[in-house]
Amino acid sequence: MPAYTLREWETLPLGEGDGCIPEHFATRLAALAKSSAFAGRGGGGVLEDRRHGLRARGIVGVLATEGCSLEILPKIDVDQQESEAGQNAAIRKRLVHMLAVALDLKIETGEVTELDWQRETLLEILIRMFCSKLTDAIRRGMPRRYTVQEDDLAALRGALNLPRQFTRHAANPSRLACKFDELSDDIALNRIMKATVAHLFRMSRNASNQQRLRELAFVYADISEVSVLTLKWDEVIIDRTNRAWQELFRMAQLFLRNRYQTTSAGSGQGTALLFEMNALFEEYVGRLITRALAGTEYRVSLQGGRLFCLTSLDDERAVFQTKPDILIRQAGQIVHVIDTKWKRISSRIDNRKQGVSQGDVYQMMAYAHLYKAPRLTLLYPHHEDLSAEEGVQAQFRISGQETIIETASVDVASGDNMTARLRNIIALATKETLEITP
Repeated sequence: MPAYTLREWETLPLGEGDGCIPEHFATRLAALAKSSAFAGRGGGGVLEDRRHGLRARGIVGVLATEGCSLEILPKIDVDQQESEAGQNAAIRKRLVHMLAVALDLKIETGEVTELDWQRETLLEILIRMFCSKLTDAIRRGMPRRYTVQEDDLAALRGALNLPRQFTRHAANPSRLACKFDELSDDIALNRIMKATVAHLFRMSRNASNQQRLRELAFVYADISEVSVLTLKWDEVIIDRTNRAWQELFRMAQLFLRNRYQTTSAGSGQGTALLFEMNALFEEYVGRLITRALAGTEYRVSLQGGRLFCLTSLDDERAVFQTKPDILIRQAGQIVHVIDTKWKRISSRIDNRKQGVSQGDVYQMMAYAHLYKAPRLTLLYPHHEDLSAEEGVQAQFRISGQETIIETASVDVASGDNMTARLRNIIALATKETLEITP
């Protein structure tokens, strides 16, 4: 089955030759993309169906439909000396790292060979990692819990269910309506694992992964089959008895719940595993900054604040709530507001405004007024066309005030010392380097 790969904002041309996609495949993929909840979001949806090809937007992931699949990778500047396959492999590694940080997953990538990174899609790599973790966990024992059972027995077990006894067995005292606890593996966590295995089997196009999933499905044969929509996520309790399953539970959420978007639309139309890069970048940076400032006098809030811009004169109701991506507090006072943007800014040499959206500037000015922070930062992904290295790119003072608004960038192409690098970027207004162990 043909598998196509392109990057954000690039176009896959229609045609029959190398580097092109046949029109009938393009039509199926475009229809699947339109069925996603991301349609109309993230810069215009998942795919732009043009007359001469498919153009990717601000959503990344994998679309799989009858006969073909399309992988969309983020636009991350990696070593340009590498082959295209080598560059795609490096981008997949970075994307998996971002997902691991954003979703608090401990994903070991060492078991995936360099050849696998180059030839497999993001979806197949994630499926392989999930299968490996699940197989190891099952070998150590499937989780079990005591569940309440009811049965009619010849001898009393547990407690007597009096209402049932006197209604159903009033004329037959030889049977006792018992209510008792029994250790069972047919619990919510195992049902979620079974549903995840079944879901991934439908999505995978890799023969090796399909074989792994078939073997895992056999292990879960006696577990109740529950549809994804009716899974009891809130019944899962992770404690010391099942701590080893925490990562698997989070990976199941990655595949089945909506911090990404999976779709299954129409008979045979296909499935998708998609991520909105703007939201992923925000969560990734926010968690790393939280780590960078752990153990200091500074406290980090993600999506906090929530102050309102306006108050209605009619009923005093507050409207237009704000949710800054990252707030940094010192002694209870907000000292720094950071908003992340998965966009490419320009070098100041090319454009004094750096291509920063006027709407983003207005947003930061509203934050300056509401949160009284002396420093505000618009943080973007770094790229090779910027004249400076990663870090603060430009600083501006709000007219008539001392408040500083700055643009900054962080290089996500490299995962080395990310917490230390972010710590240096956000070194607070004192300009002192924060002495924190990365």
